[in-house]
Amino acid sequence: MPQPLLDADEAMQLALASDAQQMVETVWSDAGHVPGDPDWAGGRVFQDERTIDVAASAGAVYAAVCRIGGRHGWYAAEWLWRLRGLLDRLVGGPGLRRGRRHHERLRYGDALDFWRVAGVEPDRRLLLLAEMRLPGEAWLEFRIEPDGDHTRLTQTARFRSRGLFGLLYWYAVLPFHGIVFRGMLRGIRRFAENVPRAG
Repeated sequence: MPQPLLDADEAMQLALASDAQQMVETVWSDAGHVPGDPDWAGGRVFQDERTIDVAASAGAVYAAVCRIGGRHGWYAAEWLWRLRGLLDRLVGGPGLRRGRRHHERLRYGDALDFWRVAGVEPDRRLLLLAEMRLPGEAWLEFRIEPDGDHTRLTQTARFRSRGLFGLLYWYAVLPFHGIVFRGMLRGIRRFAENVPRAG
């Protein structure tokens, strides 16, 4: 392959140069999931998204979202959350024992049962990263959008599976999402709508 060849010193200087990133068109890590690979090969992100309208302000909805976990629980299907926490502890995960730092407020980096707060935008968004033992990576996101006289709350669970066991895990827990996540949204709505409005 005719091309100019570099010695080791020249190659290192080029790699360390400030504009080297602009010269490199692709790297192996950009490849990601290759089209045509089976789902269990990894890289595919599964998603479960649910939306509910709440007759309350964005601030009240955000406050209700920020109460999840710890001693407040998860608004619905508490026995399923406790079971998941127990199973997580049995395989060496944190389970639900960590609780939370503050009973109402969350900040970036806080532990929240077997989640970690990975993103906070007051009155707009909360992102949780799962730290439980999983065959993949999981996130739980809440987005809050004022819409006229009500607020739209969107809850999205995402899971990037790892291997065939990750794929089997997603489909095994999917039937429980309807119980857990739908119940959680309704519980958040009930709480937010019952918070006395200022003024």
